[in-house]
This record gives sequence, structure tokens and C-alpha cells, in this order.
Amino acid sequence: MQRRSRRRVVNGIVLVNKAAGLTSTDVVKQVMKLYNAKKAGHTGTLDPFATGLLPVCLGEATKVSSLLLASDKRYTATLQLGEATDTGDHDGEVVERDRIPPLSQALLEATLARFHGKIMQVPPMYSSIKHEGKSLHVYARQGIEIEREAREVEILDIRLIDFNNDQIRFDVHCSKGTYIRVLGCEIAQALGTVGHLIALHRTQTGVFHSDMMQPIEEIARYRNTNLLSLDIALTEYQPVYLTKEQKDHLWMGGFLFEVKPENPEQTCLLRLYDEQQQIFAVGEWQADKQRLKIKRGFNLDSLVKTSE
Repeated sequence: MQRRSRRRVVNGIVLVNKAAGLTSTDVVKQVMKLYNAKKAGHTGTLDPFATGLLPVCLGEATKVSSLLLASDKRYTATLQLGEATDTGDHDGEVVERDRIPPLSQALLEATLARFHGKIMQVPPMYSSIKHEGKSLHVYARQGIEIEREAREVEILDIRLIDFNNDQIRFDVHCSKGTYIRVLGCEIAQALGTVGHLIALHRTQTGVFHSDMMQPIEEIARYRNTNLLSLDIALTEYQPVYLTKEQKDHLWMGGFLFEVKPENPEQTCLLRLYDEQQQIFAVGEWQADKQRLKIKRGFNLDSLVKTSE
């Protein structure tokens, strides 16, 4: 009987161009299998019908996943007008039909502009938000409606790409927590009709862009080159290089007062590197106390070697 190979300690980030029909969890499992990795997680769910950029963090890189979850996102969306579905996308059942008003570029651009900036948005029932330990979509499939509070999100930019008599394609740059399915339905309502998304493609997550992602088949062919160092997710933070003594002092729970960021009057996160220029932590500069501490440390041993 053939023995199964033991999972390995693999650290890094893989930028997957998710195909339609897969859940985000499906993609994580595929990546874990490709690298035979012990630990993995994604950074922001994409619905099964959606495609595009899905960063998958392996090993120690899962410690930076919360930073990626908090980052802004960019999508290209296609909105079908005249029909509403229970899910807000084409995977759902049609629950309402309505006439479509005559469309023009001026009308559509003016309508999209109404959503620019901070808006309140009620999360959809078909979502992974938890209620009493269960995702809302579980209740939705049972026909149970749970009351949800509106949340503030921000549309940083929204632009019309093209349109025809019953479809609109637009680009949207938004804050974390924005549901594009809900935004699509609201745009349709603002036009005096109903609608649902028939396509959604994510092109940006924080510092990651679509030109960096690969389909799972390409990742399988070139696994080594597609496994990126975890600090690629932290490039927006200033790098700081420390001596062994300074690093050891921080690891023991101490603070550094002499190491300061470019603007010491502002609390911020920093990338902390050791003498070998190996990242070992994300640090936090506390402006009120004028000191540096470790916010999130990485296991140096597992970063520099793989255990079989």
C-alpha cells in the first residue's frame, strides 16, 4: 500500500486567476494539493460565478491575510437588466422581471456617479456572513430571512465601460466589505428597473493586480516561480533593517525607541528585516509612545527551510 506523503511547511503567496464555477475554498484546496502544503487560506471570498484575482496564502503567509482582507478591491462587472434573481447573480432563480428604460451613455454615467463615495449597503442573504454560528446563505436556502444592518462602504471609483439595450459593463474600485452583487441591484433600481450580475471579474486586491495572477494550470506547471515571498503583500509599508541585538530585543517582547519611521508622529506598520535581509515581523510604530514593537512575527526557521 502506497503511503501518502506528509504535508510540508510551505510559505508564500500564490496569485490565482480563479475560474468560474469554483468556490474560493475549492481553489485553496487545489493550491494546497499542488504544493503539498500544511496550511493555507484565501484573502477575500469570490463567489462561484466570479472569476479573477484570488490570493492564496501558504504557511506563515496566512499571518498577513488579514491585512489583505482589509485592502481595497477592483472589479469588472456585467449587469443584466430586466430580471432580478434571489442571489443577485446568474446562479440564482429569477424572482422578478421589469421593463428596461431606454439607455444612453449620459444616463448611465450620471447614474453610476450617484454611487461614488461612501454609501450604506445591506449585506445580501446569500453571503458568508455569520449569524448564530451559521452563514447567512444557509438560512437563505431554507427560506429564512435574517435582519441585517446596513454597513458603510466606499466606492472609490466607478466607471462605465460599455453597454447595450439590456446590459451594462462597469469598472468599480471599492473598499473592503463591498458586495458588487448588491451594488448591481441598486444601480438597476436607480435606472428604474431590476437586475442581476452575469459576470464579475476581480482585477485588484490591495497591492496585487491582474497582471500578476495565473490560472491554476499555469501555477501547476511553474510552481516555484509562482510561489511569491510573503513580504510582497507588505510593500506599502516602509522597510526597516535591524541588528541581531535589536531583533532579539523585540522578540523578547521589548520595545525600540531609537528606530523610527519616516514620519514618527504617525502610528504605522513597518516591515522588519534582520541582518540577512530576511523579513521576520510586521512592526507597529506607536506614535503616542514613540516606540516600535512587534505586531505580527514570522517563524524564521520555517521561512528558510522546508520540513518533509
